[in-house]
Amino acid sequence: MSASQPSGVQGVLFDLDGTLLDSAPDLYAALVEQCAEEGVAAPPYAPVRAVVSRGSRAILRCAFADRDEAGIQALAPRYLVLYEAIMSRHTAPFDGIDDLLESLEARAIPWGVVTNKPGFLTDELLRRLGWSTRAATIVSGDTLPVKKPDPAPVLLACTQAGIDPARSVFVGDDLRDIQAGHAAGLRTVAVRWGYLDGGDPAQWGADTVIDHPRQLEALLGLRAVA
Repeated sequence: MSASQPSGVQGVLFDLDGTLLDSAPDLYAALVEQCAEEGVAAPPYAPVRAVVSRGSRAILRCAFADRDEAGIQALAPRYLVLYEAIMSRHTAPFDGIDDLLESLEARAIPWGVVTNKPGFLTDELLRRLGWSTRAATIVSGDTLPVKKPDPAPVLLACTQAGIDPARSVFVGDDLRDIQAGHAAGLRTVAVRWGYLDGGDPAQWGADTVIDHPRQLEALLGLRAVA
């Protein structure tokens, strides 16, 4: 174990929406705009926030429950256009995330993103946030033919970041994150501050469940336990 890699951790991979970033306000705002275009009443924020981790079609179903799958699919391209235009307006890192990433970088521990978000949105959002050049790897939902909970995107991220899965950690706010991380051989951390998709992180089988990024810093030996 080197001094720059406390507890033997080689790298940390994160889900994006609901784990690193609170993106729900902009995802909701795009839905509200599309509802106005379609002449449909916008749903409340809370149920939309709960399904953000499931992607655009789940978000659209909150407002267009009367549409069949083909109807939802037809709405999706316009929704993504509306979202791309505003996706960095209110989106911001969750409390403590900036400090966590800076602590990892100070110890030369690479971190990366594995998300089911489409690549054109992921890349542009991270560019706007100034994270593109900081992340050691960025694997999006369409980088491979499969996405989480399949372990392949996580394994690809490990390869790109040059880290050993057995000595790395995957952090997420959805059951699929934990399933993908476990299947890829990483230690898994479920976070309670995310969108959770109506689930209980304590029931997902994660190695650890945390309430704040400071706890991950402590687990990795980046800071003393408060």
